[in-house]
Amino acid sequence: MFEIKVRDEFCGAHNLRGYKGKCEGLHGHNWKVEVKLRKNTLNSQGMVMDFKELKALLRGVLSDLDHKHLNELRYFKKINPTSENTARFIHEELSKRIKKKIKVSVWETENSCASFEK
Repeated sequence: MFEIKVRDEFCGAHNLRGYKGKCEGLHGHNWKVEVKLRKNTLNSQGMVMDFKELKALLRGVLSDLDHKHLNELRYFKKINPTSENTARFIHEELSKRIKKKIKVSVWETENSCASFEK
């Protein structure tokens, strides 16, 4: 199995609905995002996917989140904008464009990460 990873980041705010504690209030993060692709075979150039292409696709998805209040985005109107759901959102958006096994990991802080893989 071959695997590639790219990382990027975005700045965004959110507040967790139904949560009792500091995160219930509006606050922001410098979110770190890692996307991992896995595939059994390589393309004709010997790659899972061109890093440049994957980075551009990820940047496109993250531009929809960057400097936004996540709760105000259509996707998060009814879904709590937790790290887990943010990872799922990014995964779903990338899956529309990439037909490979994808894992998305999202860090709110250096020590706190949530992932989604399907």
